[in-house]
Amino acid sequence: MRLENLLRDICKVTVIGDENKEITGVNIDSRQVQEGHLFIAVKGTQTDGHSYINKAIENGAVAVVCQTLPEERHDGVTYVQVEDSEQIVGPIATTFYGNPTSKLRLVGVTGTNGKTTIATLLYKMFRIFGYKCGLCSTVCNYINDEPLPTDHTTPDPITLNRLLGRMADEGCEYAFMEVSSHSVAQHRIGGLKFAGGIFTNLTRDHLDYHKTFENYRDAKKAFFDALPKDAFAVTNVDDKNGKVMTQNTKADIKTYSLRSAADFKAKVLEESFEGMCLDINGKEVSVSFIGRFNVSNLLAVYSAAIAMGRQPEEVLVAISMLRPVNGRFETIRSEEGVTAIVDYAHTPDALVNVLTTINEILKGRGEVITVCGAGGNRDKGKRPLMAQEAVKHSDRVIITSDNPRFEEPQDIINDMLSGLDKTQMRKVVAVVDRKEAIRTACMMARPGDAVLVAGKGHEDYQDIKGVKFHFDDHEVIREIFGM
Repeated sequence: MRLENLLRDICKVTVIGDENKEITGVNIDSRQVQEGHLFIAVKGTQTDGHSYINKAIENGAVAVVCQTLPEERHDGVTYVQVEDSEQIVGPIATTFYGNPTSKLRLVGVTGTNGKTTIATLLYKMFRIFGYKCGLCSTVCNYINDEPLPTDHTTPDPITLNRLLGRMADEGCEYAFMEVSSHSVAQHRIGGLKFAGGIFTNLTRDHLDYHKTFENYRDAKKAFFDALPKDAFAVTNVDDKNGKVMTQNTKADIKTYSLRSAADFKAKVLEESFEGMCLDINGKEVSVSFIGRFNVSNLLAVYSAAIAMGRQPEEVLVAISMLRPVNGRFETIRSEEGVTAIVDYAHTPDALVNVLTTINEILKGRGEVITVCGAGGNRDKGKRPLMAQEAVKHSDRVIITSDNPRFEEPQDIINDMLSGLDKTQMRKVVAVVDRKEAIRTACMMARPGDAVLVAGKGHEDYQDIKGVKFHFDDHEVIREIFGM
């Protein structure tokens, strides 16, 4: 594609060099640049791409987009200065990859909890309906039935557009993706056209990046503010921020709720560790999911499917066929009658949701033993809150290591324990080694008890000092249960 075509809708400050040259690829990582590529220098949170302009040119870049023109400039290289290079990565990537969202219907899911479940279930539902579909999620990306590994909730704009371009090329009619607050704030979804957006809920998370809850909320809201008039916006009005999200959107607003008046309503008729019987807008349906938070997730899926033109009866049939997402309230039962639950809950609110569900099902007939930790190099303020909620809703708690990253596991555990008083500490044991912590909890449990292993869910690794070591909560539990 010609450079001038890539830059046609970009506001330029200065252009030095020839715009009439062929561009064979677009990159923001100088290490991935090849001959004929365009390199976009972005000032990131960790590194500044402007420091790697010469490296990109050494690797074959024939054009550079930047905010600050380098003092040393190379003959034959076109330099394009813009006011904010981060903002233009998305539009350039969208143009380079053929504007994929003009060829498929893209639906984004945002909120603190439930994004992965809702996006994945919509993808699975529309596969059941017979459509070619794509998925972009925390757990795994899919193009139809082909799994593709993923590193971020929402990839960088170039990776994302390349993925969406492949989906469009392979005939996908729909794509469903998680939209993180980071992706909005960092313009990763710039240039994409969304056919719809879904809001799940909003609780404390990512304040290490956003600094304040208001900034975090406003990043989510900006996604809905940008939806076009012909899109839909499905929002959870059980959350106090549900109406805030859509107050300035041009999209067609639909609401869902378990507690108040809304376009789509649901309630639990029966529940057990095997599943639930629900009433959704006056129709009964049996599902293989557990917990009221999953009722809300399923209702969001139902609402979005209806907003996309599906009939209620076919949606309910598809919901009855769906199965839980990997690492989201997955149950493993021992021969002795102990139920272990693996869940990704890594925020105070998510932990409360899972523990409330477990307690509602047990109804005091067994004890709840919780294993949890907190991630390193992330929001430290939620660590004592996690411990407090675990103790409040459990009979016994094992505080352990999660993904310590570059922090010392014991320091993270100490931060969690700092939120507990002497009475609360009587319920708590600290075991740094995660495998031993899970083993301790399982050995404590008696028939009829439930062991919640929270925080990692689908992850099959522990991130320690920059290295990802294999670790899977499911495997550890099955080994302890002798399965």
